Amino acid sequence: MDFTPTEAQQDLARLTGEVCGKLVTAERLRELDAGDERFDEPLWRSLAETGVLSAALPESVGGNDFGVQEQTAILRELGKSLAAVPYLSSIALGAGALARFGDANQQKLAERAGAGELILTAALSEPQNWEPTAPSSTAVAADGAWRITGAKITVPFADRAERILIPATVSGVAAVFLLDPANATVTGQQVVDRSAEYSVEFTDAPAELVGTLETGAQILDFLLTRGWLGLAATQLGTLERALELTADYAREREQFGKAIGSFQAVAQRLSDAYIDVQGLRLAVTQAAWTLSEELPAEAEVHTAKFWAADAGHRVAHTLVHVHGGVGIDRDHVVHNYFTAAKHHEFALGTATDHLTALGSLLAQSPA
Repeated sequence: MDFTPTEAQQDLARLTGEVCGKLVTAERLRELDAGDERFDEPLWRSLAETGVLSAALPESVGGNDFGVQEQTAILRELGKSLAAVPYLSSIALGAGALARFGDANQQKLAERAGAGELILTAALSEPQNWEPTAPSSTAVAADGAWRITGAKITVPFADRAERILIPATVSGVAAVFLLDPANATVTGQQVVDRSAEYSVEFTDAPAELVGTLETGAQILDFLLTRGWLGLAATQLGTLERALELTADYAREREQFGKAIGSFQAVAQRLSDAYIDVQGLRLAVTQAAWTLSEELPAEAEVHTAKFWAADAGHRVAHTLVHVHGGVGIDRDHVVHNYFTAAKHHEFALGTATDHLTALGSLLAQSPA
């Protein structure tokens, strides 16, 4: 296994970091916090203009044919800047799935998403339980068309999405459909970091099947694995920057005539946080490489999301504890990193959920 970043990974990470560095300032984050929702339209437009959005999409939909490793590099940089843009939901999930499994019209949507002309999203969170491979929504065929009924929660950017990818069950079989939000009830939800997430309810709503019923489970697996890995990669960037902020503060803040970083208890907390970030980095790199090689990656992806949640919890609290009162001051950027880390910790399954999934995989393996 070669963990050396590809040239494309390095270039895309550098470009994404430069764009975010110019546009996502502490003042901009405060503006987004004060608004009705966190969507940074100028940043999204700039990412489209510089080719970041389309880079990791297939050539068939106007991309550069890079893959999951390049996507994780982009997501990591977006996580560092707390970028309020739907790259994971619209590009890595929505456009990625339609480019790979969709028909000609659906691939056109993917191409337009890569150009920044529209936003796609995926509804992967169930309202009653975490189990994502058994969708609670249902779909039936009527008069040659599909209609779906059900509800989803915490759907990113559903209010501005052109289409929502909805997993649903057809006679006990999982499938994925495209839903026009105009045919659903979209209601804003308040989540920990005030990101743009919505509940979506739909009853007998017209929908398009993505792929076929035979490929439905494969498409859902594509969405889930890349959703989990994408959140872990975003969390990696968030925690890396959080640790940098904490280390800088520990060097600058003095108590009893000494920098607080020189105190043993603080140094130990920072050391533990460093180990956690390194562990998450290793897990994300391994999962991304395994997926890019089209090898079975279920265990690696669950491991990455477990680390994102478990390590994310510890590093986020170290961030606040070392900063003290500054850590909960809404005028300081630190609280944004805490709430972002808590969001990534719980989104699409907690540490316990993914540890349970890993246990199930181990139980199925021959001794």
